[in-house]
Amino acid sequence: MAIAALPRFRTQAFIDGAFRDASSGETFETENPASGEVIARVASGDARDIDLAVAAARRSFDDGRWSRRAPAERKKVLLRLADLLEANAEELATLDALEAGKPITDCREVDLPDSIKTFRWYAEAIDKIFDAVAPTGPEALGLIVREPIGVVGAVLPWNFPILMAAWKVAPALAAGNTMVVKPSRLTSLSTIRMAELAAEAGVPDGVLNVVPGAGAGAGAALGRHMDVDKVTFTGSTEVGRLFLTYSAESNLKEVTLECGGKSPALVLGDAPDLDLVTEQVLFGALVNMGENCSAGSRLIVHESVQDELIARLAEGLKAWPVGDPMDEATRVGPMIERPHLDKVMGYIERGRNEGAHVVSGGERALPDSGGYFVAPTIFDGVRNDMSIASEEIFGPVLSTISFSSEEEGIRLANETDYGLAASVFTRDLDTAFRVSRALRAGTVGVNAYSEGDITTPFGGYKQSGFGGRDKGLEALEQYTEKKTIWVALRS
Repeated sequence: MAIAALPRFRTQAFIDGAFRDASSGETFETENPASGEVIARVASGDARDIDLAVAAARRSFDDGRWSRRAPAERKKVLLRLADLLEANAEELATLDALEAGKPITDCREVDLPDSIKTFRWYAEAIDKIFDAVAPTGPEALGLIVREPIGVVGAVLPWNFPILMAAWKVAPALAAGNTMVVKPSRLTSLSTIRMAELAAEAGVPDGVLNVVPGAGAGAGAALGRHMDVDKVTFTGSTEVGRLFLTYSAESNLKEVTLECGGKSPALVLGDAPDLDLVTEQVLFGALVNMGENCSAGSRLIVHESVQDELIARLAEGLKAWPVGDPMDEATRVGPMIERPHLDKVMGYIERGRNEGAHVVSGGERALPDSGGYFVAPTIFDGVRNDMSIASEEIFGPVLSTISFSSEEEGIRLANETDYGLAASVFTRDLDTAFRVSRALRAGTVGVNAYSEGDITTPFGGYKQSGFGGRDKGLEALEQYTEKKTIWVALRS
């Protein structure tokens, strides 16, 4: 798509209800990973811009323009924002497809509808959650109330730009908080546009602020800020550790982490129809180019069905064409940037060197496009101690590991530093429940790759994160503080 044909978009920070350049005047390039072409230059915020945004968020929280507004009033505003997102869905989908390299059909049919649903769901939840009264005697009244936590900092990943913004912003605003959002340097445009639409919907000035910029500048400043009450972060485990350090070095702000994953797809010997298994395993491994923290990147398959399943997977790759994200036939777009392409190709080479066998793929795709494409790759003969089985690749790479007993399969599935998601394929209901309970993961899909829906909490075990959950009522809960009000009564 030519630059002249792009939808309208802004490239400045959005602070206290107005667009503004970075305090330094600096900008950074954002590019189309399908071609390597520069889309725009975006304001590069730093600690000074974070200070301004946090100050605006604190003022708007303390004066109660949002935090003390009746729940039904906040609900109306967020529903209007959902309507505006829906009215501008094609524009937002195009921005994410161009900047993140996501297939346009995924953006139109999944990311935008789910983002809109997220705002509507939390808007509707606002006036349906009740506080509690403790079971005291007649001498006292014990009230247990929820209050917004205050100023929330949200640091977003680049793989689902608009959706991850919705997962953070909708429940935090629903609970009455104010926010400073730091989108990824690689994918800022749709989040900036969301803030503009929020203002149009009636979100007061200073309540939702967006500061694009580098993680080492704006992100670290947000994590260390003494006037931020909570940070919610989605991204790599490596960077997640930094936010724990920032909290310890500053005001011990609450931190919620949703980090990396190395999710297993555990296929037992009595698995249902292998066509279904093939479809779900490929979807889990390849959706969003494998740039997904819950990607089913480890296929742990019973030896009795291994050969047949691998043959079907190799054939099934025909349904996953690589190409221009703006082509509606494309299912696999490019890697997000050149360094990430090099990282993924490096893992593929390491897999070969460690003795794994490439069944399909294993090479760069569309090299003449100028984009960062990788052919979907299936490895066989993988051991759990290989780097392609133990480290998060974040690309369209599936590692196949065989096992001979249920106990061995469960052990291999759990033998990872991560625990974000998993899936199990079996015909037997008792086995499904037994194995699901044994898998150490925050979400387990049975006979499907699934992350649940907006009603179910999403988060992980072990190094996949802690401190709260995205989605579900649990997300709303994590943006509140509980307070006990103890009233002594006279008889």
